[in-house]
Amino acid sequence: MSFQPRRVLLISATIGEGHNATARAVEEAAHEVWPGCEVVWLDALRIMGRWVPGAFNWIYVTNVESTPWLYDFFYDSLWRYRWFANASRRFVGAWCGPLLRREIRRVDPDMIVSTYPLGTAGLDWMRRHGDLDLPVSAVVSDFAPHPFWVYPEADLHYVMSEASLRAMHRAEPEAIGAVSVPPVRRDFQPRDRTEARAEFGFPEAGFTALISCGAMSFGAVERAVDAALRVEGLARVLVVCGRNEALRERLLARGEQRLVPLGWVEDMPGLMACSDVVITNAGGATALEALACGRAVLMFEPIAGHGRANAELMADAGLAELCPEGSQLTATLRRWVADPQEVGEREERALKHSRSAEFADQVAALADLPRHHGPRRLRPQDAFFVYATTPEVPQHTGAVLRLEPSPDPARVWCEHLARRIQDCAPSLPMLNRTLVTRPRRRPQWRNAGPVDPALHLSFRELGPDQDAEGLTSEFFSTPVRTDRPPWELRLLHDAATGRVTLLAKMHHSLGDGLAVANALIRLLCDGHHPASAPSASGRSWVQQAPLVLRGLLGLATSAGAPDPAWTGRSSHARSFGHVTLPAAQVRARARDQGVTSSALLIGLVAEALHRALGEQRREARFRVMVPRTARTGRDGAGTAAPGNHTQSLSVDLPVGPMPLVWRIRAVADALAEPDHSGQPEAAGAVLAGLGLLPAPVHAWIVRRIYGRRFFNAVVSVMPGQRRPAHVNGTRLSQVLPVLSLADGVGVAIGAIGWAEEFGFGITTDPGLAPDAGRLAAHLREAFDELRERR
Repeated sequence: MSFQPRRVLLISATIGEGHNATARAVEEAAHEVWPGCEVVWLDALRIMGRWVPGAFNWIYVTNVESTPWLYDFFYDSLWRYRWFANASRRFVGAWCGPLLRREIRRVDPDMIVSTYPLGTAGLDWMRRHGDLDLPVSAVVSDFAPHPFWVYPEADLHYVMSEASLRAMHRAEPEAIGAVSVPPVRRDFQPRDRTEARAEFGFPEAGFTALISCGAMSFGAVERAVDAALRVEGLARVLVVCGRNEALRERLLARGEQRLVPLGWVEDMPGLMACSDVVITNAGGATALEALACGRAVLMFEPIAGHGRANAELMADAGLAELCPEGSQLTATLRRWVADPQEVGEREERALKHSRSAEFADQVAALADLPRHHGPRRLRPQDAFFVYATTPEVPQHTGAVLRLEPSPDPARVWCEHLARRIQDCAPSLPMLNRTLVTRPRRRPQWRNAGPVDPALHLSFRELGPDQDAEGLTSEFFSTPVRTDRPPWELRLLHDAATGRVTLLAKMHHSLGDGLAVANALIRLLCDGHHPASAPSASGRSWVQQAPLVLRGLLGLATSAGAPDPAWTGRSSHARSFGHVTLPAAQVRARARDQGVTSSALLIGLVAEALHRALGEQRREARFRVMVPRTARTGRDGAGTAAPGNHTQSLSVDLPVGPMPLVWRIRAVADALAEPDHSGQPEAAGAVLAGLGLLPAPVHAWIVRRIYGRRFFNAVVSVMPGQRRPAHVNGTRLSQVLPVLSLADGVGVAIGAIGWAEEFGFGITTDPGLAPDAGRLAAHLREAFDELRERR
């Protein structure tokens, strides 16, 4: 147990008392394992509307008592027609979810446990809409989990048996489940039968049957009484009528000496201890409490829908005897009265099931659950990079992480990284999802389950025949595999110097450069690395609309790439170059020039492009696509959110002859102009709007706009971090980004600030552009010249 929640939220509902009974068991366990933890309750039906609890209770009672055929029809339809089940769950989720969201924000819990299916539907809706990044679980107190009970976005469902687990997967193949012991309070446990009878004033001897059919005590209770009283040798029949006072009065009117009608009973554990057998009809809380008390269970004339399914599953698991008719109940009771050994075997089976684990320990495990997500469509901004992928131009982004020398051998490093992957990857959404693509259908993410380090981590020892540059080029030139979570790590170890380099790449649809950096930090680096939270809402759509419209007009009237330099037909070949610049000096030079550090770095890129293009391009303006993060500003998603949260600027860099300082100021002006015109907001709106189109149309448009028709290169400057980080106790000294190219575009340049340096990563297609090492050299020369001018 590693996490101690300060506040646990229970979502239940008062429709009968079964869901509340399960929630009380969770509350008791939470107080036991987390002393001082606050437990808050929400009633899902009350949240859905003041009229809802009364209406739903009336519908439930009416269906069970008067129209069981209608309840059976609805229940069977949930199983027979998956579209109907999905539509029903989505409707209820969309109803309950937004109302729950407001209450959950007010309560501010650390974890949520639901014991009511409609509440779980609302939580599923919240998770699918990105509103619930905390452990969410459901305790399914029915033996037969129906489709309304289980959801792909819940991190875990506790079900009541192995047979229940199989039923859960039939109901929702993407759901995660585990078998729980009966979720009941601790006072439901085996007690001495003689002592319990003395406490209730019952005679010590005699076979006793307890009939209990829930708080409302509906169903064939009176027929069960009739069948039980026909058994010779049955000493007494205890009947718990709950809140059904009319039933109790009818039973009292019989005047039968062996019959003991009771109203609402507070000490149900004691009453169950008095009995030899518990007769019930729904397979919910009452049956679970009987099993926990070590009592034999008889299911008689199960109520429609879930009651019938629960009874059949309990019988299949050997935990109950199913008696669909009165004659069968009478025969079974006669057999058990005559053969106490059979009853004893039933009791042993119940105790074995109930004592297989401690419920408190199972509740404690809920606080550390990794987040689970069901299948979901990619956001349009993420699907963009699926559609932009071609055989020659894979879309992955990554980084080269250089560490200071370490005395640890390669074996120690491999073992450490494998442990980090095994321990940390399950809790990082970017690292445990698989990309599913289907012809003419939208791509989806599917949860990949446990992450196998062997599938994601490789190792190379550097030596005379294995140099770092060649291994780096080979790693980043190979497309990342998509038959597993699409990310890979490679450890490069130099035994002679102790230097360690980590290469990382991820499919671009997983996230932008900032998301990749954040995921790598949280996966690899020692200590705790909190991510920035999503920011509060800023401008409304009404306020943004004029800016977006102005930007759309600008995009519509802009020309294509102004020059065909370094564009053409892409090849598989790649060259990679890197250069680092001292961060303090970069910031000082930016202050001297009156520009931002980002503008200065892109100005240096423009100078390097000028030197590589040559003096003959005297009037050339080189168009670059500049992705800019939308995570950290107003309405930002925060640094931890998976996916691509960027806005792109289309900027014409001045690459003709001019003094370096003029070029930097011209670049700063060029970067500011799109902001004034609303171009970033418009580009973001276009990317989101493309998701409204059919998948084939979306893909066709992406392939037409993301490439050489509209820009010559991709240039990105990403925010990094200044505080030092360590991997396995060794300082991470440099981070160098690696960007993917676009179709027909020969250059991609990325920069990131890390500790005391800005690191550049340059990717080129040698068939279209100069070698990346040449551009890196020009960058270094340009900065050295700027530094000497001071």
